Amino acid sequence: MKQVHAQAASDPETLRISLDTKAKVKIGEFSRGGMARGGEMVQAVDHDMHPDAVLAPAGILELAADQLNIVFGTSRDTSDFVADALELWWTNRREAYGQVRRLQIDLDNGPEIASSRTQFMKRLVEFSDRQQLTLELAYYPPYHSKYNPLERCWGILENHWNGTLLTSIDRVLSWAKTMTWRAVAPIVHLLAPRLRNGRPPHTTRIPAHRRPAQTIHTPAEMEPPDRTSKRVAYFKRPA
Repeated sequence: MKQVHAQAASDPETLRISLDTKAKVKIGEFSRGGMARGGEMVQAVDHDMHPDAVLAPAGILELAADQLNIVFGTSRDTSDFVADALELWWTNRREAYGQVRRLQIDLDNGPEIASSRTQFMKRLVEFSDRQQLTLELAYYPPYHSKYNPLERCWGILENHWNGTLLTSIDRVLSWAKTMTWRAVAPIVHLLAPRLRNGRPPHTTRIPAHRRPAQTIHTPAEMEPPDRTSKRVAYFKRPA
């Protein structure tokens, strides 16, 4: 990982980002185990059953600028939701990175974003083709997600809002906007629920003519299944 990160840092056309999801946020008058200052004691429910709504957070951290982007979705935490969050982020931030032609994405091996998740790989190939970007997926080894910088952002967010009651979606968004990561406020989005039950309305296969004869890959012991385009490469350490 240090080697591929160093390569990204030395290339002005490469942008390194960290991508990860967080545990779902339940909306309601639920205790979050934090503390708050005030003249009166805050009344809260100690069991988070029957929430008014549930939000799935996805985060994208731009390492060079320390810019955190948080996307809250009302669908399930699926591969499509993560891919939608990535596309929303790039749509809003690509003007700031006009020279970028390659994205290096740090990931853990979560079930929604694993290299074996065909729907996630399909969505990344489509994103790469549409935006004309090269994607490099840098996977942390199993049980090493703590080294992903975005994990520390989630801890800061939890400490930031643990003393309040997240009683509405607007309140969640407002509190998320007031946290800081290295003195930089995050960019917060609410993803429109265009997916039903976290799944696309139609499932399509990648056309055979779009699959190249060769795929950029790492050594044989790190090689993923051959189901990506030539603009998607992997850096994955053996278990």
